[in-house]
Amino acid sequence: MRRRDLFALGTLALAGTAATAASASDAPSGGGAATTSNIAGVGLPIIVGGRIRNYVFVTISLTLGGHFTPEQMRAKEPYFRDALVRAAHRTPFVLANDWTQVDAPALCAAMMRIAPSIAGPGGITRVQVALQAPRRRTGMMAS
Repeated sequence: MRRRDLFALGTLALAGTAATAASASDAPSGGGAATTSNIAGVGLPIIVGGRIRNYVFVTISLTLGGHFTPEQMRAKEPYFRDALVRAAHRTPFVLANDWTQVDAPALCAAMMRIAPSIAGPGGITRVQVALQAPRRRTGMMAS
């Protein structure tokens, strides 16, 4: 085969695959999957004894309510970040025996208390800590 024919065949195969994937994603889902939005890279302090011992960078996954779209959430993301950092300084989400992780259930509960004031009632239905990355990883166990 000629080189030109190989390129044309490859391009057609790639276009056909992309069209199939696009039509599959446009199909309505029968399960009604919940829409989520992530807030990535929020640095939360680990404060013990009045001193900052470490920072943990968290990614938070918010499950949006039925009337909320991800585009609307992106506009409110700075407010969620600000409220989360303020809450973390007010009452640190510290585990007693490990300074490299945050207390995920306490953080999620705080976010659920904050969410109605920012997104409105029913705007956020669930909060999860998707990822935790500490700044310092060694020597961070409480003695």
